[in-house]
Amino acid sequence: MKQFALGSAFLMFISSLPAAHEHTVRLEPQLQPQKIVFMQSFGNTLPPIGYVTFCRDHEAECRPETSYIDRLQLTSARRHELEQVNSYVNQNVAPVTDLELYGKVEWWTYPTAWKGDCEDYVLLKRRMLMERGWPESMLLITVVRDENNEGHAVLTARTDAGDLVLDNKRKDIVRWTDTPYTYVKQQSERNPLVWISLLPPDQAPQTTVSASHSN
Repeated sequence: MKQFALGSAFLMFISSLPAAHEHTVRLEPQLQPQKIVFMQSFGNTLPPIGYVTFCRDHEAECRPETSYIDRLQLTSARRHELEQVNSYVNQNVAPVTDLELYGKVEWWTYPTAWKGDCEDYVLLKRRMLMERGWPESMLLITVVRDENNEGHAVLTARTDAGDLVLDNKRKDIVRWTDTPYTYVKQQSERNPLVWISLLPPDQAPQTTVSASHSN
């Protein structure tokens, strides 16, 4: 089982992050109150094969929470936490494909030597936010088709201001409706082992093949 060793830089970052209540951060204009549209699901679907193997090797990180929280209020402090983690991971992890790094087409894990592809960014952001107190049910791994119709993975944060996307391809955190992506599937908010389709049934192939082909 592969283990992710926390480097000294990561530990210094975590210890240096101020407590959430110390921040008052103004929301970006695109996240000011407006008509909120949340992602719509279309029933269960098969998980990406990379996620299946990840959970086989990291069972403790794929267990459902004992309690369920619907959505978090997006306070200034919570928004700031999202921005801190998203920015830190995007700036410090170098994009490399699984084939280049591991000699495999698809391998989900935490960044190795601060290198990884899109799923590795997502897994690290998710874990860092959970260490900051974010509930697991608020942070969902999401598979999309990008502007080139290639597979890609992002992290979705479920808030009362909408479903927000943390993406290694972009600096800003935006609502899912403000991206050029086609949303394919994501974890269920009630059980991380269950995946739900984000495509209507006539558009959603049942497959466990590689979820992403880009880094």
